[in-house]
Amino acid sequence: MRRLFPFPYLSLLLLITWLLMNNSVSPGQILLGGILALVIPLGTASMRKTQPTLKKPFLAVKYLLMLMGDIIVSNIEVAIQVLGPVRNITPGFIAVPLDISQDLPITLLASSISLTPGTVSLEVSEDKQWLYVHVLNLVDEAGTIANIKQRYESPLREIFGC
Repeated sequence: MRRLFPFPYLSLLLLITWLLMNNSVSPGQILLGGILALVIPLGTASMRKTQPTLKKPFLAVKYLLMLMGDIIVSNIEVAIQVLGPVRNITPGFIAVPLDISQDLPITLLASSISLTPGTVSLEVSEDKQWLYVHVLNLVDEAGTIANIKQRYESPLREIFGC
């Protein structure tokens, strides 16, 4: 059974997405969606990399709520900075040293930074030791790096146990 459905949740998600996109539950759409839901995971199974699992899912929910709060607060701060005098904005680039090395946690860290207004993740070094970030108003480089590591990287390390 595992050979036919290597990723059963993905197959179910594909079928539901297909039916929602076509806005129909006719037998033909169910059949075509079912075929795609079987073929796509089978065809891509060899390309999937194993990802770390959530060690602390409740902490992940707490992290998501904290990130949403940071996004709201940062939106207000950026609006104040942009509407104020331009001379008060000092953009800059920083290199954040990474303590995590797995792809998924690094991607979530970079996405968290980019989702927060005023900061954008640019690139991860090839050796996965540095994350380069553009900051809209860089006043304290060391403080900004410490804030990113404490606020975003530490919880992700704990969530994924890395």
